[in-house]
Parts: sequence; structure tokens; C-alpha cells
Amino acid sequence: MAEFVIKLADERGHVQEQVQSAASAEELRQRFAQAGYYVYSVKPRGLSTVRKKVKLETFLIFNQQFLTLIRAGLPILGSLEMLAKNQKNTAFAAQLQNVAARVRTGESISAAFEAQGGFPLIYTTTLLAGERSGNLEEVLGRYLAFQRVSLAFRKKLQASLIYPALLITLVFGLFIFLISFVVPRFAQLYDQIGTKLPSITLYLLALGNAAQKYVFYVLPALALIGYLLFRWSRTDSGAERIDSVRIRLPIFGKIWLKYQVALFARTLSTLLSGGLPLVPSLETAARSISSKRIAKAVFSSVTSVREGKSLARSLEGTRVFPELSTEMIEVGESTGALPQMLNSVAEFFEEDVQTALTASLSLIEPAILIVMGVVVVIILIALYLPIISLSQASGFQT
Repeated sequence: MAEFVIKLADERGHVQEQVQSAASAEELRQRFAQAGYYVYSVKPRGLSTVRKKVKLETFLIFNQQFLTLIRAGLPILGSLEMLAKNQKNTAFAAQLQNVAARVRTGESISAAFEAQGGFPLIYTTTLLAGERSGNLEEVLGRYLAFQRVSLAFRKKLQASLIYPALLITLVFGLFIFLISFVVPRFAQLYDQIGTKLPSITLYLLALGNAAQKYVFYVLPALALIGYLLFRWSRTDSGAERIDSVRIRLPIFGKIWLKYQVALFARTLSTLLSGGLPLVPSLETAARSISSKRIAKAVFSSVTSVREGKSLARSLEGTRVFPELSTEMIEVGESTGALPQMLNSVAEFFEEDVQTALTASLSLIEPAILIVMGVVVVIILIALYLPIISLSQASGFQT
């Protein structure tokens, strides 16, 4: 008998974790499922799994092939083994082989994927819903549709940010080149001339000398600060603090909030369409989004939902979700079409995010070019002002 940590919810939606002994994880899962509990996960006690995340594109291709093979009538185990052999990504292939081995011993496919530790929570939860409802094909199809739309939207956002990021990189690169390479050459020239220099030129030459002296100290220090910030952002307090600052940003804060609301709505719609109860779906959707503030608001609304309050009123009470989203959710609840309305919420806010981001970037791009031009002009004026003064002085003498 081995010990397992089981996470489950009772019929009222109360989530708890227990340590139980059983012959296998699947045997323990079935025991509590037959007793009326909703089982989230079953993991061996004390086991630390290394999370190996797979690229989303690779994972989507696998699931599309997996769904095609299942629809063609192939058994789940045979499909997994076939796809594991043909997988070029060795780490992913090893994970699929482990999943197939677990399924061969009688473990459910959702538990087998969950044991790998690197797959999205929404995926393993969706598989579990498909197993419960006996309709794995339909659930997989919904998951693939969800990920395709999410991936396409994410690529649009990334493409919109490439040009501004390139401009900012060029601005910093040009500034560093002028300060560290061009300015010191002029400093040597003016030392030889020995003329009195304007204040703006003196400030610029001092900045260039300091950059040359301390560049090898500043760069490692910046790298260390960046690394420490990255590690801090991986902690709960750090992620929550960063998300709070990000939401308060002018213009982009609202865009980030709407993007996270759209992701939450689409995730919740997919889970509800797969047959999951509302409370487990809310908790899974909350864990699947990046915004800690929105996730915290969703978790706080779960208590109200358990007490019989509507989802719309529960989310409205958090004062985080936009008013339009809660109004649309309220309509979905009253008409009995909540999953469809959640999809509409996601589509509306995704389009709103795309429009707002395009408009903001159309203003930021010329602003970056103007700043770059002003910086270059100031540096050139500071460098050439003494030369112009000397030429004018020599002209007067002649």
C-alpha cells in the first residue's frame, strides 16, 4: 500500500486535500468518486515531479492527431503508443510513453497526463470531464477549438508588439553606441584642443567617461537585478504585486485586464461545455489565467456561488470584472445558455483588446521615433557646439 495526496470536493463544492493509502492512484480515485466526491488530482505523497512544459503548437498537433485516431476507431492506448513513437520531441515522447504505460496498467488517461506534471490544468480537467460523461471525443474537440482561438489571438498580440519592441531596442542601442563610442572620441579631441566647452557638452562628456569606466560593473549588476526580479515574480507575493502594478498602468492596464477576463470566460465556457460543475470549473479557470488579481477575485466569488448566489452577482461583488461582462453573464444564466454567453464575452473582449492595442501602438510608435530623434539631436548639438563656436571665432579673427 502506498500513500497518496488526494484533492477533492464534496457535493457542496468544498475543496479539501487528504492523505490516503491505496494500492494505486486509480483505485483511490474510483473509491472517492463512487462515494460522490469530485476528485481533482491524486499524487504520490512526497513525490516531486519536474515540470517539462511542451510547446503549445506541438501539444495542439498531438491532440489533433490523437482526436483523429480516436474518431477513426483506434483504442486510446494504441493511439498513444503510435503517437509516442512518431514524436520528434524526445522529452514529449517520453511523457507520452509514460502516459501509455500508466493507461496500460488501468489508470485513467486524465490521471496519467496529470502525473506528468507539465500539462495545462484545463487539459487534464477536460479529460476528466470527458471520462465522466463518456464523451471524450467531443470534449477533446472543444479543447482543441479553445486552444486554436487562444493561440491565434495570442499570435496577433505578439505580432502587434514586435515593431514597438524593435523600435525601443534600436533607441537604446543607438544611445549606448553614441555614449560609449562616439562621445569618448570627441572627449579626446577636445582635450587636445584645450578650449572652453559649453555646459551641455561637459555633461555629455562626463556621462560618456562614466559609461566607459563603469559599464563592466553596471551590466552584471543589471543582469543580477533582472534575475532576482524574475525569481521574485515566480513567488505568489511577487506575482500578485507585479500584476497589481500592471493593472494600474495607464491605457495598458485596462487592456491587460480585459485580455485576462476574455481568457477566463473562454476557459470557463470550455469546462462547462464539457460537463463540469460550476464550482470546480471556476476554480480550474482561476488557476489557468495569469492575473493573480482576477484569479483571487474568482476564488472569492466561489464562496458566494456555493451559498446559492448567481455567478454574475458573485463576480460583480468582487469589483474587478467589467460591468459589461457581468451583465452578459447574467443574461446567460437567466436564459440557460451560460457557456454560449461566456464565449460571446470572450469574443467581445478579445476584439476590444485588439482594437485598443492597435490604437495605442499607433500613437506609441511615432512617440518612440520622436524621442529617438530628440535624443540624437541633443547629443549631436552637444558634441558639435564647440566646433561650431571655434569655427565662428576663427572667422571673426580673420
